[in-house]
Amino acid sequence: MNFPYFIARKVATSKSADGQSSFSRLIIRIAIVAVALSVSVMILTTALIRGFKNEIRTKIFGFFGHIHITDTDAIGSMLDAYPIDLRQNFYPDLDTIGKIEYLDQYLLFGRPFGQPFTKTTSGGIRHIQSFAVKPGVIKTQDAMEGIILKGVNRDFDWKFMKKYLIRGDTLQWSDTSMSRQVIISEQTANRLQIDTGASFVINFVERGNVVARKLNVVGIYRTGLDEYDKRFALVDIRQVQRLLGWSEYQVAGFEVFLDDIGDIGLFAEYIYNQVLPNTMYAETIREKFPAIFEWLELQNINEIVIITLMLVVSIINMITALMILILERTNMIGTLKALGTPNWGIRKIFLYYAAYIVLLGLLWGNLIGLGLGWLQKRFQFIKLSEADYYLSYAPIEFNFWTILSLNVGTLLIILLFLLIPSYLVTRIHPVQAIRFK
Repeated sequence: MNFPYFIARKVATSKSADGQSSFSRLIIRIAIVAVALSVSVMILTTALIRGFKNEIRTKIFGFFGHIHITDTDAIGSMLDAYPIDLRQNFYPDLDTIGKIEYLDQYLLFGRPFGQPFTKTTSGGIRHIQSFAVKPGVIKTQDAMEGIILKGVNRDFDWKFMKKYLIRGDTLQWSDTSMSRQVIISEQTANRLQIDTGASFVINFVERGNVVARKLNVVGIYRTGLDEYDKRFALVDIRQVQRLLGWSEYQVAGFEVFLDDIGDIGLFAEYIYNQVLPNTMYAETIREKFPAIFEWLELQNINEIVIITLMLVVSIINMITALMILILERTNMIGTLKALGTPNWGIRKIFLYYAAYIVLLGLLWGNLIGLGLGWLQKRFQFIKLSEADYYLSYAPIEFNFWTILSLNVGTLLIILLFLLIPSYLVTRIHPVQAIRFK
């Protein structure tokens, strides 16, 4: 029988008649509440930041793809027009590439450790589509607005855009004539005071001359990424090709969509090394728009700070509770020492007791954190400023392994820190303790 665990269980279930004061019961309850609140805050923090980052990434990747294939001269630029031929060996069959194998290696203190081993990506390439871009200026009777026309082809995947299309319809293609339809953002529509069914003139500067085109608004979208919504409009790619003086087989590049965004770096390297000719380059959207992804990575610091603060609160409360429990059980400690129980055995009694308190706190913390998270995910009652956060509500995304790690890590870290105050047991002498009342 595990003697320290047996005694700890008896102490944990004892009532005030057995010597437990109302003050110590209050301290224990405070410790449980502190652990519960800390765990619930940690769960909500990780779920909120995870949901926030994934929602923003989904919007960015949905609008621009995961990887851009362009001419080498267009690296890092979205506006510079360097035509490449649409008739490539990899187009449109690139999306038939499934999972790929790659070499990986364990890291120890940031350095490679052990022998390299083969791993497989989580998914493959889902879709590839061509595009072309051309900046211009929209002109109405009352306003002017800078805009970037993004020309899309028949291969464009409309699943993402339909999700954010708030009015109107998608672009329609005709085999005989070039479409003059355009989809603009709600932000642009509001500033220009136009809606679906309206027309406007957009002006371009081409070789020193101003060229005007009249376009008809067929749809209005809102992704919430105001910085990008206000800049982009979707048109038939033939409009952009004509403005740039390109043939129907010339495009600015290709957008590649993956099954799993975690594979983005691996596939960018694979496409560049194994698929593309020397005149073309594969660039991830992280590299093309580094500012927004750096901003997202900063959220990890907020997450670490909040989790650290919550752990500190839990540790301080548990240290206080454990010291009070040890002092309250001075007579018991003296008796056990007189009977020959070693110091470490007595310390284990109180560590088991502390683990019981922490586990109660974890239970209530998980119920509170998961419950509030589910309510937010279901009813979205916490709203955000879309202009500042790119989202109209606080998104929640739970991850089983993250929650499990938080629970196990909290339990182990608190118990590790409780080893220090448990040393108080060794300072209690049996004769003095038994006489003390």
